Amino acid sequence: MSEVIKALNWRYAVKKYNSEKKVSKEDLDTILAAVRLSPSAYGLQPLKILVIENQELRTELRSFSYNQPQVTDASHLLVLCTFNEINEEIIEGMIEFTAEARGKEVTELSRYHEFLKGAILPMDTEEMKKWNDHQVYIALGHLLQTCAHLRIDSTPMEGFQSLEFDRILGLTERNLHSVVVCPIGYRSDEDANQYINKARRSLEDLVEFIS
Repeated sequence: MSEVIKALNWRYAVKKYNSEKKVSKEDLDTILAAVRLSPSAYGLQPLKILVIENQELRTELRSFSYNQPQVTDASHLLVLCTFNEINEEIIEGMIEFTAEARGKEVTELSRYHEFLKGAILPMDTEEMKKWNDHQVYIALGHLLQTCAHLRIDSTPMEGFQSLEFDRILGLTERNLHSVVVCPIGYRSDEDANQYINKARRSLEDLVEFIS
């Protein structure tokens, strides 16, 4: 069995964390770097990752997460956010850093710039929100797999009140909204879920080859 599959078999959504065991700065930096390298549509990366370390703030957020203990007990709480709206300023910023990264002049990317504006700016609010949210889940996949590779536990969570998170974290005025929460850390020996066999559909049922 490959190391990738071993790591993915090892991981599960932890319910009870060891609150005394912390993720090292080196490993946290690796996880965040992996998220940064995740793909996104047009390379726009409409993301913001909040790393919540303040324990008082995490306690407040827990009250809007159906009192799930992972929010306060994990080593770190990551809140994955995206933009409410992608405007021309955001697109221009992306063109500028792309030009810099590739050693080009901004004017050399003018056709791509116009293409992005034509593809994104006409979206209505609901369509843009849905499209942006999808980019977060691509990044989440990289986060979960990187954690598993490092043998760091993770718990992707949609069970929280997004509007309350946005209010507490001051996201709306920053053109952001919270999409998914992911505590990371190390499982407690008392978490019974780690001893339950992973249940997944068979490959034969899941995959269909079309020749």
